Amino acid sequence: MTRDGDPPEETRPAGLTPFFSTQRLSRLLLAGSLIVLGLWIVHRFMPALVWATIIAIAVWPLYRRAERAFPPRRHRILLPLAATLVVGLVLIVPLGYAAAHLAHEMGSLLRYLAELRHHGLPTPAWLGSVPGIGAPLAVWWKANLSDPQTMHELLGRLFAYIPADSARVIGVEVAHRLVIFAFTLLTLFFLFRDGDGLCRQLVMLSRQALGPSGERIAEHMIAAVHGTVTGLVLVGLAEGIVIGFAYAAAGLPHVVPLAALTGILAVIPFGAPVAFWGAGLYLVANGNTAGGIGVVVFGLLVVFIADHFVRPFLIGGAARLPFLWVLLGILGGLENFGLLGLFLGPVVMAALISLWRDWTQPAPIAGGDQPGSTAASRPR
Repeated sequence: MTRDGDPPEETRPAGLTPFFSTQRLSRLLLAGSLIVLGLWIVHRFMPALVWATIIAIAVWPLYRRAERAFPPRRHRILLPLAATLVVGLVLIVPLGYAAAHLAHEMGSLLRYLAELRHHGLPTPAWLGSVPGIGAPLAVWWKANLSDPQTMHELLGRLFAYIPADSARVIGVEVAHRLVIFAFTLLTLFFLFRDGDGLCRQLVMLSRQALGPSGERIAEHMIAAVHGTVTGLVLVGLAEGIVIGFAYAAAGLPHVVPLAALTGILAVIPFGAPVAFWGAGLYLVANGNTAGGIGVVVFGLLVVFIADHFVRPFLIGGAARLPFLWVLLGILGGLENFGLLGLFLGPVVMAALISLWRDWTQPAPIAGGDQPGSTAASRPR
């Protein structure tokens, strides 16, 4: 008998090597079918699994420090549970605050729209003084937006596009997001508890599937996650805080919510300008031209430094990714996978670049010496 149940050499069909034996092909087909079936079963929960993996990789260095302080044998359940609860609170508290503030502002917005339908939108005093186009714009504004009847018809057409069952649709979507969030935390708990064993298994699997380069590719993907979390999330929040000081200096109302919104939008490339350009236009519309220009100029300066120096260094430097592939990974991932793609894009690009370097780098010379190496540089 031979290994893996292969037929003896004299009975094996010509041209059929042991690697392509019937038994091995059957195993591959069975494994592929089970993988496809398993992915189809859990595909609705794949976002939760991916989010939990990204969060676990991002906070794993901090978790390992906590493990050294609390021996895992005594705290196999307590420490993973505490870490999961901390992550959940870090995510829930800002989202809860944003939801409460949004609900309050939505009430104010609805009351404001009701007033517009009855009284119209007054023409700004500064509009007529805009050189060249100010006078015709003021005439158009007064004829279309300042007239209550015209505004009533305009808002009526706008509200007609909102489905009558939009509240039910939003409720179903919110419930689905809450379920995904709950499964994310549940998965995160098990990743914290069994992370070491899972890492060893993944290393063995990568070595068997991809050879010596498997572990190196995994390291680049993990570095891409760390770099993306730092370069996108932390830098984006820092942008919101810094630009928030400009909001306060210019005299904008609701500085804290505006700074938080700017930080959230700054996580997305080219998202922060939407916030500070809107703030600048609001200031100009209310007569604070210098403040509006100052907010826009300061915001552009902060975004230029962050996007051209800080983020490429953090993301590309951690995973050895060129800036172009970092940008393509972020934007392409965002377009195809939504917010999750912000992290998936650079990770996939890191794996592809790692494979490309493994396949295109010069093969080592027999005996283990690289070109240009010396005897002194060899390990003794």
